[in-house]
Amino acid sequence: MVLRKPARHKKHSRGSPAWIVTFADLATLLLTFFILLLSFAEMDVEKYRAMANSMAVALGGTPVISSVPGGQPVSVIATEPAPAAPTDPQLEPELIDERAEGDAPTKISGGIIDLASALIEELEPEVASGALSVNYDEERVIIRFAEEAAFRSGEAEIKPAMIPIIERVVEVLSFCSGDILVAGYTDDRPISSGRYRSNWDLSAARAVSVVHELVLNREVPAERVAAAGRAETNPLVPNDSPENRARNRRVEISIRNPECDENMPAGDLPVEITP
Repeated sequence: MVLRKPARHKKHSRGSPAWIVTFADLATLLLTFFILLLSFAEMDVEKYRAMANSMAVALGGTPVISSVPGGQPVSVIATEPAPAAPTDPQLEPELIDERAEGDAPTKISGGIIDLASALIEELEPEVASGALSVNYDEERVIIRFAEEAAFRSGEAEIKPAMIPIIERVVEVLSFCSGDILVAGYTDDRPISSGRYRSNWDLSAARAVSVVHELVLNREVPAERVAAAGRAETNPLVPNDSPENRARNRRVEISIRNPECDENMPAGDLPVEITP
């Protein structure tokens, strides 16, 4: 009699193998890691715009740049000609009069709009020639005189041709309230003059010269005006070329939070003005 060994039935394991749990945890951790990297990443807007414009030109389209925050995304291919992109690297989004209805990117008080409008209208030839500029932001209006137009190199005495221009500035300022700060600036090169010890002396002397002209005829009360010498601090552009140094040598008249008389003659702003 032959005895047969009973057949064994294979046991089938139920559920996933043990290694899958470790693998799933690893995949989850990697996903979380990359999500955190993405959340901390910052897009270089200028490089993105340059890339988009390059692609648009390569594909036969027209470059389109949107510089207004919250606006439409940048289009890679434009079906119609787009407005020219701003050439000024300091150009900011358009500043809107807060008296206008509706939402605006940045609201500006009515006094600042009135004063800037009046100054632009009064000083239009000088603004066009580059002798000065009129800028504003949410808190102040800034009249910026170039050194070449207002002073001789290394001197603090105002050129005679600039005196009538400052008198016209005073005429406009007499209609508006607000504290006035006159600040002088130089470039980063040390001054070589026996009269002034440093750029601080020269910039302060130039600011005081402008203050004298502002309060000379008493149309602007002296208690509203202050002078400051800032030397090479707060440059508009890096001091890395003769042209940039010339831009940084300037005198600024800042009128903070102005409120203007309703009878002050003023026109509409003819151009977009930026800080």
